[in-house]
Amino acid sequence: MPDLIDDPQLRVDAAGAGAFVPSRRRFLTMAGITAGALAVGVGGTACGTAQTGGGGGGATGRSGAAGDTFFVAGFQWGAPTSFNPLSASPAWPTGGDQSQLIYETLLRFNLLDGSLTPGLGRELQESDRTFTVPLQEGTTWSDGTELTADDVVFTFEIARDNALSYSTIWEYIDSVEATDARTVVFTAKEEPFNPGNIRAAIAETYILPQHLWEGFAEDGSLLEQTNMEPVGSGPFLLDHSDQQQIALTRHDGYWGAAVFGTPPMTAINHPIFKSNQDGDLKLASGEIDASQQFTSQIWKMWEDQQRPVGTWLKEAPYHLPGNIPLLIFNTTKPGLDNPQVRRAIAYSIDFANIAQTAMSSYSDTVSASLVLPTGFESAYFDQAAVEAEGWTHDPERARAILEDELGAEKGADGIYVLPDGTKLGDWKVICPSGWSDWNTALEIVANNATAAGIGIQTEFPQAPQVTQAEQNGDFDLCMNTYAGVSPASPWARFRDALDSRGLPDVGEQAYRNYGRYHNDQVGALLDTAGAGTDEAAAAAAYAELDAIVRADVPVVPLMYRPLEFYEFNSSTWTNFPTSDNPYAPPMWQGAGIQWLFQLEKAQA
Repeated sequence: MPDLIDDPQLRVDAAGAGAFVPSRRRFLTMAGITAGALAVGVGGTACGTAQTGGGGGGATGRSGAAGDTFFVAGFQWGAPTSFNPLSASPAWPTGGDQSQLIYETLLRFNLLDGSLTPGLGRELQESDRTFTVPLQEGTTWSDGTELTADDVVFTFEIARDNALSYSTIWEYIDSVEATDARTVVFTAKEEPFNPGNIRAAIAETYILPQHLWEGFAEDGSLLEQTNMEPVGSGPFLLDHSDQQQIALTRHDGYWGAAVFGTPPMTAINHPIFKSNQDGDLKLASGEIDASQQFTSQIWKMWEDQQRPVGTWLKEAPYHLPGNIPLLIFNTTKPGLDNPQVRRAIAYSIDFANIAQTAMSSYSDTVSASLVLPTGFESAYFDQAAVEAEGWTHDPERARAILEDELGAEKGADGIYVLPDGTKLGDWKVICPSGWSDWNTALEIVANNATAAGIGIQTEFPQAPQVTQAEQNGDFDLCMNTYAGVSPASPWARFRDALDSRGLPDVGEQAYRNYGRYHNDQVGALLDTAGAGTDEAAAAAAYAELDAIVRADVPVVPLMYRPLEFYEFNSSTWTNFPTSDNPYAPPMWQGAGIQWLFQLEKAQA
């Protein structure tokens, strides 16, 4: 992904509660580790050279306390203001679909085969309309309190009674019940029946401690909590956070040690950088051990610089596709409320240039479809329909739409004006500052559109401001991702982009369909596709949904991306999984946490 992961809620700024209170001594210790490691290059004396899936040597490992710390980057781009996983934009690692270091889910999704692996739960048992999850033995919270099925029920029931990011699960389930202290049963609705969405919610929802959060649920302050001392069930505790870093310390009382083992690092630290370039330099030098940010032409780190840097694949595209970043139109804005105008913008965009330039060839040229053409989604990808109905880079076709179909004329400034006087310009397209690949992609979009007579300019605020503008509908055009590959894809991506059911008005916070697009056909088609009981019917529904995207153009796919970027430097830590050593998926979220437990210190 770019400087974030494939999800619109991985930002900074929000609300929550907690209980772990680190000592001032530990604060100073972790601050010292970070300052030392980042100040002296690799933070210690040479510790040997490691080999990697991507290339040869060229960097030495850290020693001492910094050598026992695992440094990561690419998730946090501003000072943390909240570790509340229920809020709109919690800080790492408490944001949705991030590493399960503090909060954990019942099961964990594996990108490689689409399976659900154990988490807090042992397995998923499906029968008719019931989805049963037996909990692992000995689950506890970091404050020592037992984690039971009641905590799971509480977590899901507060989403029924409050507007939370995962509240949509209640559109598809009748109940969540604790049949005993260690067993949870989800009962699906008969109509609409959507097993994929239920599986996704089970695999993606962080479970919260009822004994700490039930008071906030009762007084209605769930979203107002900042949760700066979070109590979770995961293998790490929040130690310290400020404008420069988020520091975690290993929880040696972790309940899952008997099941998953003990992470080899005693601490994890996320320095907060201003831009991709800062993170790139630290990854190349070995000051960052693993990164989730976009890194342009990463192969040069091992080919030209001889750094021990690697990715999942040794050759292009280096990463596995898992998401589709989109140009999202605010369909409530005059001019942009016209699907023909949106279609003309789509024809103006040079998608091949975005793939090659902005994405460093990590992407094929994107197609006019919300379905990934690879992986298990590809069963629903219709190449013939894309070619017959879709758009490609064709400025002449954009001109014909504007002039011949809409009757628009260019003003003195070269920007088209519709017959009703609506100017097709003075629009801003936004995404966060410092996200170099997205920034470059939008520069291409803006330049292409302006050349075609549609006035679009780029604007790159800080990530929290972008998140707020998107969720409140306070933008003209923006770039963001909706749902990536999951147990519910491609259904969830179509839902996020098209479904207006239950969507708040402009000015109120929305977690999907930022452009407030509405089409009366979408709801029934989504329900048919999501039921999954008839593959032919599901395929037909997806085809119709994709046809709506190509006809109404509420969004325009700009590129293919990995679900998350997965890059590593094995100077200090080794045994990262790769396509040649695929013991874990190239993910940070879900089942990706497996590899964190199996890393090894580089040999001195």
